[in-house]
Amino acid sequence: MKVHFDEKADALYLRLDDSKIIESEEVQPGIVLDFNESKQVVGIEILRVKGRVPLANLKQMQFEIA
Repeated sequence: MKVHFDEKADALYLRLDDSKIIESEEVQPGIVLDFNESKQVVGIEILRVKGRVPLANLKQMQFEIA
């Protein structure tokens, strides 16, 4: 999994695998899912991140494995 935050675009992108993106769908305002040919979600884009997450939390990301 790859995570990229573009501060200028104010967008966070999570890429779950490297398969080819066939289709994208905005499922909520500012939340876009990318699908591969098997209709599996392979990417998640979150727009207007600064309005959704406190700025301090963008400087450091924490992951939890359950």
